Amino acid sequence: MKLSSIYLEKLVVKRESKSFIDSLYAVLSAAGHFDGPKYLLSGLTGMAFKLSIHERLLPMSVTAYGQWGTEHQPAVDNLGYLTITDSGRVRHSTFRHFQQAAIQDTRQNLDQGMGVIYWIPEFGVIHGYDDVDRVFFAKDGISSDDHIILYDNFGLNFTSFWYYQTIGEKVDIPIEQSILESLRLAIHDWDTPFKLLPGKEVANGKEAYTYWINALNSGDYDAGGAMYILDSHIVSRTEIRNYLQYIQGTWAGLKDAVGLFEQLLQHMEIAATCIVKDREARRIDPTFLQLFIQSLESARLLEDQAMGIFKQISAGFPDPKRSTLPRWGTHSAR
Repeated sequence: MKLSSIYLEKLVVKRESKSFIDSLYAVLSAAGHFDGPKYLLSGLTGMAFKLSIHERLLPMSVTAYGQWGTEHQPAVDNLGYLTITDSGRVRHSTFRHFQQAAIQDTRQNLDQGMGVIYWIPEFGVIHGYDDVDRVFFAKDGISSDDHIILYDNFGLNFTSFWYYQTIGEKVDIPIEQSILESLRLAIHDWDTPFKLLPGKEVANGKEAYTYWINALNSGDYDAGGAMYILDSHIVSRTEIRNYLQYIQGTWAGLKDAVGLFEQLLQHMEIAATCIVKDREARRIDPTFLQLFIQSLESARLLEDQAMGIFKQISAGFPDPKRSTLPRWGTHSAR
């Protein structure tokens, strides 16, 4: 192997959305493949609509929206990009084999000027390597400093999971088709209560609101996680509102959905007023706990109404992706 190095200076990761979208946006925009606002990327991929809540509101809730390969593949597919993911648990006896293949794949993509999405955790982007020191350079969007990842440590972190994803060539998809599919991805997420079966510690979509409310009522929840979930939720629902405003002229009914998410954000603003700062840490003021919960209940109802609009729109068009059974049958998420 010829020793070389590369460092993609123009690739900048900024934490604003879900960490996967922040990373995908950084990769595509640095390569000149996406010049729209981040909320448009978050909406078209369907990632903005994902909501997952751990029963104790642990911080991992925000990225526990399902099996990542299963969740991210259709998201990037809807943009028309070829994408390859690999992931698993580091305890698997085959990990070192896949690790070496991933190292070579990552180097090749960087040589082509494309950053590689990587679980640090959370998601970040590998944007350079140096064969002499046998290291990768990664950005997480939180700090301006690079994470230094030894080749031998690729995939190793304080969680038991490893993951990387590369982005390749693009095919053109009519924008109306991508918009329609984004609404269908949203519907699927909303109507799927559990994606990490057989475990039910994390709920998704509409059921996630129930877990959120139940945890607050019980008092047995992670205070820091509760704040992280709230902040992420406000950002994602703002992205949805902005995305729907952008596409509202596509079909009748989307303007009404914009109004519903406008109302939802008003309730989330009320929820935000229930937060106090205690010894540099933010938490829900017990005095206003029920007001916070009422805001969530209102948000759940409004989002459900918006999903009803999406379903009406979807019903007006054929959906071969979900109505056609492949001749080889179906398979479960890995």
